[in-house]
Amino acid sequence: MEQAFFLFVAVVATASGLAVVMARNPIHSALALIVCFVQVAAVFLLLRAPLLAVIQMFVYVGAVIILFLFVIMMLDVRKEIRTPFLKRWTAVAVTIVVLLAAEMFALLLLGEQWQTPSFALKSGQMSSVRELSIALFTEFLFPFEIASVILLVALVGAIILTRKETN
Repeated sequence: MEQAFFLFVAVVATASGLAVVMARNPIHSALALIVCFVQVAAVFLLLRAPLLAVIQMFVYVGAVIILFLFVIMMLDVRKEIRTPFLKRWTAVAVTIVVLLAAEMFALLLLGEQWQTPSFALKSGQMSSVRELSIALFTEFLFPFEIASVILLVALVGAIILTRKETN
């Protein structure tokens, strides 16, 4: 039952992720992003990490999407809808989606051969903030720091792109 629920959540998350990048209307993209974030929270619940699921709902669905909607409302949506969609990248996007779907199904078919990570929870066990923080700041410290650097670069890039030239 758990695997069937995961497959349903994964399919809906993938479809809504596709809708985010394929929708022509920015409001529709934001709504599809909300659906994708809710599906990620459901995956966290399946992983028996209710704290991460609640954080996902509060931070991303609650705060980030509101920020996106405010930005979208400040844009001229009618002008954005009229701009042509980049059709030359559609083939690349579809190829990547097909490759990722093939990888997902291959992993599901080879599911019995998966190695359980050292921090994985036993069946029925709930995660705690202490276990999460120990795993995050010991085994996953380097990826955590890389993610923070990438977010910093994205923030600086967004500031540079939106800065107005004053001469």
